[in-house]
Amino acid sequence: MSLPVTDNSAAAESVPRHVRTLIIGSGFAGLGAAIKLQQDGHSDFVVLERSNEVGGTWRDNTYPGAACDVPSHLYSYSFALNPDWTRSFSAQGEIQRYIVSVADKYGVREKHVFGCDVTGARWNAGRAHWEVDTTVGSYTADFVISAVGALCEPALPDIKGIDSFQGEIFHSSRWDHDSDLTGKRVAVIGTGASAIQIVPAIAPKVAQLDVYQRTAPWLLPRGDRAYTLPERLAFKHLPGFQRLSRFGIYAMRETQVVGLAKAPTFMKPLELVARAKLRAEVRDPELRAKVTPNFKIGCKRMLISNDYYPALGRENVDLVTAGIAEITENAIITKDGTLREVDAIVVATGFHVTDSPTFETITGRDGRTLAATFDEGGQQGYKGTTVANFPNMFFLVGPNTGLGHTSMVYMIESQINYVADALRTAERKSVRTVEVRREAQDRYNRDLQERLSKSVWMNGGCASWYLDKHGNNTTLWPGFTFEFRNITRNFDLSAYETTTVAGGADIIAIGADSKDDDSKVVTR
Repeated sequence: MSLPVTDNSAAAESVPRHVRTLIIGSGFAGLGAAIKLQQDGHSDFVVLERSNEVGGTWRDNTYPGAACDVPSHLYSYSFALNPDWTRSFSAQGEIQRYIVSVADKYGVREKHVFGCDVTGARWNAGRAHWEVDTTVGSYTADFVISAVGALCEPALPDIKGIDSFQGEIFHSSRWDHDSDLTGKRVAVIGTGASAIQIVPAIAPKVAQLDVYQRTAPWLLPRGDRAYTLPERLAFKHLPGFQRLSRFGIYAMRETQVVGLAKAPTFMKPLELVARAKLRAEVRDPELRAKVTPNFKIGCKRMLISNDYYPALGRENVDLVTAGIAEITENAIITKDGTLREVDAIVVATGFHVTDSPTFETITGRDGRTLAATFDEGGQQGYKGTTVANFPNMFFLVGPNTGLGHTSMVYMIESQINYVADALRTAERKSVRTVEVRREAQDRYNRDLQERLSKSVWMNGGCASWYLDKHGNNTTLWPGFTFEFRNITRNFDLSAYETTTVAGGADIIAIGADSKDDDSKVVTR
């Protein structure tokens, strides 16, 4: 089946409305899933993308200075290495061009419906399929792969009077390129990963830049450089050279896991590097005190930059730590009573990760939404990929798959392999539905939280977006990434309750003990 590329509802009417597998989102995760399905010989699938192009995070985040904090050679699909990276840490535009080139190379654009925003998904138990509502009509699907990503829904600050501001205001991930900040008084709210790239990029051209900091981040040197011509030629023409370079970067990054997840005392060398950097780049004692973190390094996301501290030292830049009390039509008032007039506000306050609005749109087997399910028991899943009460649905970049040290693409590929094996298993065994058993999910999460209890994320003295409202770290993977790769190498049918269809009767299959053993069946 060939599905047309479209960005309007009229064209979408020609798309067959029932598919075997429906993928939501076309960033690294959704695009990778589409390619894997096609390579496995599946043709009955569609990718719904709310924007007009693939790319996800790297399509949306076009703010000045946007770049990756993972080395280029590691931040790519293992099956589509890019020998043409120009730098050791790539900028946004180069990553987006890479993603687009992969979509074109593997011919999956014809499986996309662009301009198609998913507004709801409900499990129909009677028909054993998903009913998906979109802005271009409705679909049904036997299986759904949610690849909406964790960093797609901007989080806006709850500040008194923010709606009354009459100047230009926009979130970092929705940068207004029609806005010229040259010569203006600008405020940046936030000092996270986006802000530390935006501030140095716009500081030289604005009249005044006020940076509003709630928590000082730990900064490490950014080892960025342009690749030389001999290196680029070697990446392209010397067999195995690029893959060997990629493995070296991977291995080096994995050493950080020891300090982050297993024994926080081993983070001390990185802290010493960060403190030396701070002393060298921030000479003013008052400013240095403001930017010195009050928690263990690694507790919150570690950031890399060579120009953020110098930018804060510019005469036209002020770091404000008093906290925002109110925003008026043309100014920001801090809690100490100081009023600072501004012409434009850049909101760099991150994303809804543990409380994504998309959770409200997915309704499971018992009629509860994913948001209600997570609200009651915390954001839990099984191997970050399936959630009890949501049959035949797979979540890429799901609970506890995030990383604080290396490339998410590695985790995404691990999950894609797991999902692909699940679909192959379902076809081979004539399985109609698969739903992770609650006891399997609970056991998995008890082990996760036990492992996380030893990590710097839980013992570093900070509050971060890694934690949900219950105080559990539901975002990060507590170990080496190759450990996650090992547990997702094969689909473990024994952890799932399944139904099949045999002789016109639904068969309920209760997970067996062995990984791939046929399940005990009961006819209903």
